[in-house]
Amino acid sequence: MPPALRAPSGTPEPVHVHDVLGVGFGPSNLALALAIDEHNSRRPEGAPAIDALFLEKQDRFGWHRGMLLDDATMQVSFLKDLVTMRNPTSAYSFVAYLHACGRLIDFMNHKTLFPLRIEFHDYLEWAANQMTHLVAYGAEVVDVLPVHEGGVVAAFDVAVRERDEPGPVVHRTRNIVIAAGLELRMPPGIERSARVWHNRDFLRRVEALERDPSPQRFVVVGAGQSAAEITAYLHREFPTTEVCAVFSRFGYSPADDSPFANRIFDPAAVDAYYDAPPAVKQMLLAYHRNTNYSVVDAELIDDLYRRAYQEKVTGRERLRILRACRLVDVRDGDDDGRVVATLKCLSSGEHTRLDADAVIFATGYRPVCPLGLLGSARALCAVGADGMLCIGRDYRVGTTCEIPAGIYLQGATEHTHGIGSTLLSNTAVRAGEILDSILGHDATGEGARQLVAAGAPPA
Repeated sequence: MPPALRAPSGTPEPVHVHDVLGVGFGPSNLALALAIDEHNSRRPEGAPAIDALFLEKQDRFGWHRGMLLDDATMQVSFLKDLVTMRNPTSAYSFVAYLHACGRLIDFMNHKTLFPLRIEFHDYLEWAANQMTHLVAYGAEVVDVLPVHEGGVVAAFDVAVRERDEPGPVVHRTRNIVIAAGLELRMPPGIERSARVWHNRDFLRRVEALERDPSPQRFVVVGAGQSAAEITAYLHREFPTTEVCAVFSRFGYSPADDSPFANRIFDPAAVDAYYDAPPAVKQMLLAYHRNTNYSVVDAELIDDLYRRAYQEKVTGRERLRILRACRLVDVRDGDDDGRVVATLKCLSSGEHTRLDADAVIFATGYRPVCPLGLLGSARALCAVGADGMLCIGRDYRVGTTCEIPAGIYLQGATEHTHGIGSTLLSNTAVRAGEILDSILGHDATGEGARQLVAAGAPPA
């Protein structure tokens, strides 16, 4: 990759300016990298290539590794991969991956739109491995500083802590695309520990616990897909252990994946949502929450109910569904290495104590706030009356003054672009729209490739 800008000193020297710098390298920015790579390969002879660099603080590509259960399937069609909805002929599609792996015919014979989650992750890794020329792993962004030229912000200096460098290095770019992903959500006052987990870490934690010869009880908190999958997994893999599913509902609710409801994830729905008044946005989110939030595949609900009923018939009930309950406290046990969970029955107000070998919180995620990553550049971002970032239809962040340099968001835009913002459904289309916006703001391409003086003072 081009050399990074070191801390300026002495006589200013020309430094390299990237066209695009991506923060985070999960599926969203991976899709953008693929779009850029395809653009560069198709560009007319003599036209400059887009110069892009993506920074990822993990040491390698990974996407929800803690929930890659061996039998879990995707909840979206394989056609909603990283590229197909943008470019059906792409060499980076899930179908191309299957062909490269020698499984295309086998997958076709399987007659499903929903591959195993572990297989789709392997597809993502396959695509990421073809983009190594565009990504730096082990690189964590610590600050973003505006670069002023001629009275305007023409670029950003992105300070990065890299694993092999003693101090921060700086990469200069005209456009920054933030896809920082999601951060886990835990109930207030609950701290994670060796026996209190968030489902993000489930597989790693449970593998360590499998060395325990006789776990007696697991408590799983949550009513969504991840909670149900974990409950089913523990019940199957630990055949002598009690598994308690705790949620404030009366039962698991099925996900609405019917064809008309699924239109909320269509690219055209983004236009309709973006243009809608605030009250209509809230109405649409409320109407369609059951397509994604705290819902479970109907097939999995039926499987768990079958298990619970079968145990009731045989008289040995290991799967306990503790409905209309809320976990109100978790603390370490005495000296037995276990934890004590206290539940409150919402209808009666009664409290119940459960001693458990582990308590797993499948309590969801929230988008990482992009302002925290923007550091010194956050003052440039415009905020609306609702306290939320102003974001254009092209995912470009509105600014307090007109600036040539661009800030784009992937994933933290549900308030402006709708319920699909944090999901895979529109990833491919969104990547193409962001790329088109970047190209449109620099039609000639010359500004992006100019060299500027290191340490140029603000105008």
